[in-house]
Amino acid sequence: MLSETHKYENPAKLLKALAHPTRLCIVAGLLSGPCNVSKIKDCLNLPQSTVSQQLAILRSQGIVGGVRNGTEVFYQVIDDRVEQVLKALLDSNPPLFFI
Repeated sequence: MLSETHKYENPAKLLKALAHPTRLCIVAGLLSGPCNVSKIKDCLNLPQSTVSQQLAILRSQGIVGGVRNGTEVFYQVIDDRVEQVLKALLDSNPPLFFI
């Protein structure tokens, strides 16, 4: 018989992926709409390598996805649970950083 804990594996993976201030900030900003790495790095004042590394983690967990437009990739939140999680964590509507 399977343990009851198996139903908590996917939510735990989501929380683990969001459990970094930079990733949490990126996801909160992407809730306002798609954005490219250049704009994200400028808004957060972080190196492109840092932003790309954090986006790779978010992509690997299915939280964000990218759409290529020429040489740019525009990232957006693709996991419907994320907005609810951020509202609960931030105790209000997530801030819109990338506008």
